[in-house]
Amino acid sequence: MDANPLPVCPVETTLSLISDKWKVLILRDLLPGPKRFSLLKRSIGGVSQKVLTAQLRQMEHSGLLTRTVYPEVPPRVEYTLTELGYSLEPVLNAMRIWGEEYLSRTP
Repeated sequence: MDANPLPVCPVETTLSLISDKWKVLILRDLLPGPKRFSLLKRSIGGVSQKVLTAQLRQMEHSGLLTRTVYPEVPPRVEYTLTELGYSLEPVLNAMRIWGEEYLSRTP
């Protein structure tokens, strides 16, 4: 974790870990299983390589995902959610359900 202590409020703690738009989309795209960087970048769309790299590093530092480098030429890197990362699935499902309901109510 960061040198800064986590907030006392559990909701604020969750937000501090996944509040960025890209982090939520990374979680969404890694829930089905491991992905390589290029596939993640393509599936998320609209994110720069620099921003995606920074978000992945932050999430790895927070313990939400792991980065595995395979000793191949060219090198292959895969990202996988940790148990802690997978524990956010109900949160993302709730967000998806809410979003579907919202979209069904808007003209």
